[in-house]
Amino acid sequence: MLYSLLYLTLILAILFSLHTQIAHKLLIGHHPLHVKRSPHLPLRFSSDGTFKILQVADMHFGTGMVTSCRDVLSSEFAYCSDLNTTRFLKRIIEFEKPDFIAFTGDNIFGSSTPDAAESLLRAFAPAMEAGLPWAAVLGNHDQESTMNREELMSFISLLDYSVSQTNPSVEDASRATKGDIITDIDGFGNYNLEVYGAPGSHLANISVLDLFFLDSGDREVVQGVKTYGWIKESQLHWLRGVSKGYQGQKEDRHLLAEALPSATPCALAFFHIPIPEVRQLYYQNIIGQFLEGVACSSVNSGVLQTLVSMGDVKAVFIGHDHKNDFCGNLEGIWFCYGGGFGYHAYGRVGWPRRARIIVAELEKGDNSWMGVERIRTWKRLDDEKLSKLDEQVLWELHQTR
Repeated sequence: MLYSLLYLTLILAILFSLHTQIAHKLLIGHHPLHVKRSPHLPLRFSSDGTFKILQVADMHFGTGMVTSCRDVLSSEFAYCSDLNTTRFLKRIIEFEKPDFIAFTGDNIFGSSTPDAAESLLRAFAPAMEAGLPWAAVLGNHDQESTMNREELMSFISLLDYSVSQTNPSVEDASRATKGDIITDIDGFGNYNLEVYGAPGSHLANISVLDLFFLDSGDREVVQGVKTYGWIKESQLHWLRGVSKGYQGQKEDRHLLAEALPSATPCALAFFHIPIPEVRQLYYQNIIGQFLEGVACSSVNSGVLQTLVSMGDVKAVFIGHDHKNDFCGNLEGIWFCYGGGFGYHAYGRVGWPRRARIIVAELEKGDNSWMGVERIRTWKRLDDEKLSKLDEQVLWELHQTR
């Protein structure tokens, strides 16, 4: 009996010693390891029939207080840092109260941070602190620090309240085990999110708005010449399949026919680098400012033709060119820049940083909310009043002729 007691005491002493030796290793950034906080899912329209998205383009976050600003007034420079970007994000979240935040790339400026993970945590902190669902794609600068693009998207997908995905999951059980990650697709950060109808409505359990996120790459070399990345055919193949799948859904078709006036759910797309056709908008009517050349790939992979053929995408939201904040229409689809958001990103002296707001509105039926009736957008400036400008309707179901 005495030996058993001594043996048990020895075992407990060893376990205690092991615990004290490894406990400090279960810390990340001096904070205890914790389980990811997840938002209430699925994403859905509010009871007032709206779904509001905040687009944040090109934060270019560095390391925080010691990262200086670019292209600000000389009187502002000495006291300006990444903290101005953080403050702007907090202000606009509190003011607009979005349902969802879409970060459209160059979230961090890789060459300005020795620790990509720490930079990402600081950049996305206001979204996580607000407890809002959010998603991100990568730009051409995110991977220039200590993580490659796959590692970045994997890390982003694990952050609190993030609904980002490294790549899409398999929905067709005949191809692979349902829920597995698709591997035969270019890039990282290709995925779709479904937004369900308003609570208590006939469409409360049906997706009425689809959000497509695509990785537009970073830099490429084509025939010995450097150029920006582009959306590849494997990504467009996946996108066509997802869209076709929604359009071919047979469940609840009688319900959709009554409550969803349009033939298919509406969709919005988000990626970083603009497509070549955006250059054509310089010669067309636009809403907003076209203040710099469109920096896109020399390769035209047919993104516009794919989106037009799908028929469900009503608007595309991009970044990359910080001094452009306009919306222009290409073959019935609106392409809208977010405008430069971050203070460590290049901009224009005296031109306030800005963000874009997108609101989808449901049609009001006799007894319930129905499908999407209208999509509106406007911008907010980081000035004293968070000034609103360039409000417009991007798409309307019942357009007047």
